[in-house]
Amino acid sequence: MNDYRDIITIEPGKRSGQPCIRGMRLTVYDVFEYLASGMTVAEVLHDFPELTETDIRACFAYAADKEKSQVVVYTDETSIRSEPIRPTGDAIGGPVS
Repeated sequence: MNDYRDIITIEPGKRSGQPCIRGMRLTVYDVFEYLASGMTVAEVLHDFPELTETDIRACFAYAADKEKSQVVVYTDETSIRSEPIRPTGDAIGGPVS
């Protein structure tokens, strides 16, 4: 799944603007927390019957897309941090003013 935008929604007043699934109060983070705790996709779907496999795939697509927009910055030999990639120019390569 490449296009998660019809499934993953962000609303400022809902769950503090975290990415949610189809406008529900269930966030992408919630789904990953359940999976990381050892639940299977089938168990998540059983516990949350309003979710679909497509919703869970959309969570992965959203996370993968957000990961692509990060860059690892080595500040010294022991410090690493991740920062968003910032555009350096407009669509045709000129400086952003």
